[in-house]
Amino acid sequence: MIISQKVIVHDLMQDGYVYFKTQPIGKKFHPDFKPELTPKQMLTLGVFGGKYMTDCRTEFPVDWFTHARLATGKADPNLNFFGVLASQSLSVWKKKFWLSQDDPRGWFQWYCRYYMGRRIIDEDLRQIKRWKAMKRHVAQIKKNCQPKDFTCRRVQRQALLHWAYDSRKI
Repeated sequence: MIISQKVIVHDLMQDGYVYFKTQPIGKKFHPDFKPELTPKQMLTLGVFGGKYMTDCRTEFPVDWFTHARLATGKADPNLNFFGVLASQSLSVWKKKFWLSQDDPRGWFQWYCRYYMGRRIIDEDLRQIKRWKAMKRHVAQIKKNCQPKDFTCRRVQRQALLHWAYDSRKI
């Protein structure tokens, strides 16, 4: 039996936001959502120029950050696994309505909280649909690159890492 656990967030983008963990960590995902990487693995590999989540470590397990590639100043593409910029700015995300009130940092924040056990049915379905749409990039890499040629389509490979697809296997 899962007992709901209350989380109160205090970071630069949300102060006093409350959510509840209702599922076990890393389990009971929607059947259509099968990420290949955990948030901890993504942070260790290097995503978002190391700038993502630098002010909200207390919300997530300490071990997620033990080997995370995090920037001390502004985002640094060299901290990304493929060493390239593969993100759009937060202002672009806002213009495209990719953000929600619950997750003002976007998809990865949603994924981290979902992984930790938070469930918001409509938002979960919206984000899973967006995650599934990234699969088209896997097909493009397979079509245009030799297997495991990390010099081929590095931006697409990095973008896939940002969405929990392990593009090192393609």
